[in-house]
Amino acid sequence: MEVYDLAHQLARALNRSSEYNDFCSAKAKLWSNKQNVEMLQNFRRQQLEAELAALKGEQLDPSKKQRLEESYHILSFNPTIMAFLEAEGRLARLLADIQKILADALPEFTPGEMEPGEAVRKNEEEIG
Repeated sequence: MEVYDLAHQLARALNRSSEYNDFCSAKAKLWSNKQNVEMLQNFRRQQLEAELAALKGEQLDPSKKQRLEESYHILSFNPTIMAFLEAEGRLARLLADIQKILADALPEFTPGEMEPGEAVRKNEEEIG
């Protein structure tokens, strides 16, 4: 049960963190203005389209690329949207760091082609 207790303790700490609270405040401010929400959603649709093209190995149409750059330029002048994006980024970094810490603590759980015990042997070699 100790692992679950610690997980709940971590969840409470995350809920009280400045990163999460800043994100919630920025999100509330963003959502208080429908035009800001629509601008951000439009930008994210364009961003997703560009990312999907890249994943498929396709070149993004130059006009779409320019429209994406122009959209970001416009967003960069909106302090509410930029504050939200910055807060979202800080929270995402915190969560990614925690995920890495947890993954690094469980080397045998890492997917790959290691034989059973190979990660433990490598870890023992590094330590000793």
